[in-house]
Amino acid sequence: MTGTVTAAGANWQAWQASWDRQQEWYLPDREERFRVMLDMVEAAAGAEPRVLDLACGTGSISDRVRTRFPGATSTGIDLDPALLTIARGYFAQESRVEFVTADLRDPDWVSKLPHTSYDAVLTATALHWLTADALRVLYRQVAGIVREGGVFMNADHMPVESTPRINAVERRYRKAQQQREKAAGVQDWADWWRMVAADEVLAGPAAERFKIFENPTDSSSDHKDGNDESPQWHAAALRDAGFAEARPVWCSVTDALVLGLK
Repeated sequence: MTGTVTAAGANWQAWQASWDRQQEWYLPDREERFRVMLDMVEAAAGAEPRVLDLACGTGSISDRVRTRFPGATSTGIDLDPALLTIARGYFAQESRVEFVTADLRDPDWVSKLPHTSYDAVLTATALHWLTADALRVLYRQVAGIVREGGVFMNADHMPVESTPRINAVERRYRKAQQQREKAAGVQDWADWWRMVAADEVLAGPAAERFKIFENPTDSSSDHKDGNDESPQWHAAALRDAGFAEARPVWCSVTDALVLGLK
C-alpha cells in the first residue's frame, strides 16, 4: 500500500497529499486540467498508454495516469532530489511507475530514458523555469520520442498580454482569495519547503535540492529567468519542433494546456 509509514518515519501518502494541497492553492482548477489531459491521452493513445511524466516532481501526473488507466505505464523524470524522494517512496510498491534522475537542460537527457518512444509525454506547471530558447530545444527533443500519432501536452502559466485589464481583474481576485486561504492555514510554496527541510527523512534531499535550485524559502522570487509565453507561442513552437498539429485544448484566465499531435 503506497504512502504507509516507513521504518524511517516517512508517510509518503501524507507528503503526496500535502504537495497536492500546496499546488491547489496556486491552481484551484488543477484537477480539471489533469482531466482534460488524460481525456486527450485516451483519445489519441487508448487506455493502455506508455507515458513520460516530464519534470515529474512528486509524480502527480503519474499518480493520475495509473488511477485512470490500469493498463498504463509511466516513467517520471526530474532533477529535484527531494521531490523524487517523495515520488519513489510513494510509488515504491507500484511496478507500473518508474523514475529517472536527469537534468532536462542536459543535451543527453533522452539517453537516460528506459524507452525510445512514448505514446504520450505530459508535463504540468513545470517548464516555466526554462527560457524560451531552452524550451524550443526541449520541444524538439520531445518530438523525437513521441511516436507517430502520439501526443505531447504542457499545462502551465501562459498569459495573454493583449488583455491587461482582464489580467489585472483576475490577479486582484486571485490574490485576495489566496490571502484568505493563507490566513486559514493553507501552505504556500515557501511554507511547504520549510516543512520538507525540517523533516528527519527529507532534510538531506532538500539540502541537495537547494544546491541545485534557488532556495524556495528565500524571499526573492523563484523562476525569474524563465519563460512567460502565450499559448499561441507554445503551439507555434511545437509545430516548428516537428508536431503535425498543435493548439490549446483547455485554458483558464492565466493558464493553458497546449497539445501537440505527432
